[in-house]
Amino acid sequence: MQYISTRNKEVGHTAAQAIACGLARDGGLLTPAYIPHLPKNALADLCGMSYQQRAVYIMSLFLEDFSAGELAGFAAKAYGPDKFDTAAVAPVHTLEDGLHCLELWHGPTCAFKDMALQMLPHLLTASLKKTQENKTVCILVATSGDTGKGALEGFRDVENTRILVFYPKDGVSAIQELQMNTQEGNNVGVCSVYGNFDDAQTGVKRLFSDEQLREELAERGYFLSSANSINWGRVLPQIVYYVSAYCDMVRDGKLEMGDTLNICVPTGNFGNILAAYYAKEMGVPIGKLICASNSNNVLTDFLTTGVYDRNRTFYNTMSPSMDILISSNLERLLFAVTQSDKEVGGYMEQLAADGRYQVSETVKNAINRHFAAGCCDDTNTQRVIGEVYGKYGYLIDPHTAVAFDVLARYRRDTGDETPALVVSTASPFKFCDNVLGALGQKEIADGLGVLDQLTETTGLAAPTPLASLKDKTVRFNQSVAKENMVDMVLGMLD
Repeated sequence: MQYISTRNKEVGHTAAQAIACGLARDGGLLTPAYIPHLPKNALADLCGMSYQQRAVYIMSLFLEDFSAGELAGFAAKAYGPDKFDTAAVAPVHTLEDGLHCLELWHGPTCAFKDMALQMLPHLLTASLKKTQENKTVCILVATSGDTGKGALEGFRDVENTRILVFYPKDGVSAIQELQMNTQEGNNVGVCSVYGNFDDAQTGVKRLFSDEQLREELAERGYFLSSANSINWGRVLPQIVYYVSAYCDMVRDGKLEMGDTLNICVPTGNFGNILAAYYAKEMGVPIGKLICASNSNNVLTDFLTTGVYDRNRTFYNTMSPSMDILISSNLERLLFAVTQSDKEVGGYMEQLAADGRYQVSETVKNAINRHFAAGCCDDTNTQRVIGEVYGKYGYLIDPHTAVAFDVLARYRRDTGDETPALVVSTASPFKFCDNVLGALGQKEIADGLGVLDQLTETTGLAAPTPLASLKDKTVRFNQSVAKENMVDMVLGMLD
């Protein structure tokens, strides 16, 4: 299978080449030339497999230059018991008939990014060997909260790699920041950026297109790659958990094979819900993909009106991983719908120049056949956390609460009672202060005392990776302006 840029489909890349370089040289996102369809009876066969076996099966359809043996080894290391606290890896929790929750936070950093970022280092290092790349890869990451820690943990002390994570100063939760700044490893670096996530993300993209930087790094024996979801090696492992969730629900009698399942995803950069779209295109019986946004509702507005406009107020919310106004992976969806690199390139040029673009009614209608959208502000986010806990005894984080609220509004407005899967993207213990507030706590403990307070309030134990932060030492505390991010890269690689 060949991989092509969303802005130039004339030049093909192998899977290994696409994963190794991360982002196309023209600024586009590398994407499969086609989405393979699951063979007949594949879903039935997958129902009897472990998560690791399902990962090998699905990824092998996209990675023709990787052997099944290689992928099996990667899956065993990425999703083994030393990484995930449940053998199911990504279990489905049922709240009531027709309402289910896909828990993607059982990995080493307690967020859904682990599902891809435990696999990506294996894919990337293997890709470097397959492409005969002798230079050390320098991985640049912009994070709105969870990607940073997931990438740092995944690439910690991986041979022939260096990783530098940028996050928005004062734009992530206290636990997320502490997770990153206490990261262990000899090949890691962390730096906050003055501004918001879009400033950090735009800065990283600018570094990738800086030819002078590329030349200087090459002279030093380095080249750039990405662990953000602009890298296909991040999106592909995410497809697996949607296929796996459907199979688990059929296996456990929550669905009959062939039943339609709606999926509601809290998303800011569009990568998580894009993976669900690809699973649907492969043949999983998915109905509506419901895109849930917080007050930074640029995606809701786009999916409703066909106008993407980032020229708006940016909000720092209690669901910071969704505090994004430039949703990079939307570009892949536009390419999938239009199949036109010129059209997509034109949209991206308008976005860079004017901060907005508008798709045709034909494109909008094509997208709306698959997607619905809604948004939820902080007040309702906190209300939903309390309501879900009160009704079901089930504790959720703010991002998951956004999805529960948007799903409820979608069902009320449309009357669509199709069985639904809400995607839970992080442990509630990563956002203790807001969760405690939702549970009626007026006085919130300082520092990591909030972990104990949430345990005392709910009777639930904090995940081990978060509880162990008490014993960690802060290693990183630097901040830079977005214009000076290049200095951090060069300084780290001295």
